[in-house]
Amino acid sequence: MASRLPISTRGWICASTTKVVGTGWRWDKPLLLMVALMPLGILIWSLFAGQLGANPLETLTHETGEWALRLLLATLAVTPLARLFLWTGLYRYRRMLGLLAFSYGVLHLLCYLWFDQGWLLVEIGRDLLKRPFILLGMSAFVLLLPLAATSTDRIRRWLGARRWRRLHRLIYPAALLAAVHFLLLVKADRFEPLIYLGILLLLLAARGLPTGCLSRRSSPRTS
Repeated sequence: MASRLPISTRGWICASTTKVVGTGWRWDKPLLLMVALMPLGILIWSLFAGQLGANPLETLTHETGEWALRLLLATLAVTPLARLFLWTGLYRYRRMLGLLAFSYGVLHLLCYLWFDQGWLLVEIGRDLLKRPFILLGMSAFVLLLPLAATSTDRIRRWLGARRWRRLHRLIYPAALLAAVHFLLLVKADRFEPLIYLGILLLLLAARGLPTGCLSRRSSPRTS
């Protein structure tokens, strides 16, 4: 009779060898951080090297926004993948991915406020009314603010698990607003933003699937 592996098992369990590879390696998070910050490093290098095209500041604004959306989708992918494949070790990366998405969002917002609007509040207000996708992007960032502010274990204990989880459900409307913001921003070829929106909808739909339905360990062994 096959032994049952509890869902709460720590670490990333490899289904083929049942070897824990997530708990013993202490460099996994630094590696994830390095990989996630590589696009920013490339952007900065390209900016000073004059390789960001005719409008480098606009390119910098758009690229930081896209990476914020990509990392936000990666954050949302953690729970469905962990539940469906019983890869519970993925949960240890969710907070870091969320904070990285927020960090790129901060850079994206700063690029807009500085390079595009010059910190002129009147112009920013007019832009919010003139271009709806700017308002959607701002709204997404506002929703992410309390999530980043309450990401520590200490604040989670202070809020209580139930209230903390209820608050962090704001990531869903934030991601939807960010995806629609990108969709409305693009005027010509909307294939890429539609891909992001489709991925988001698939991730939301996947949350309704039963736990472990795509895991080999969830199916009984044949004698």
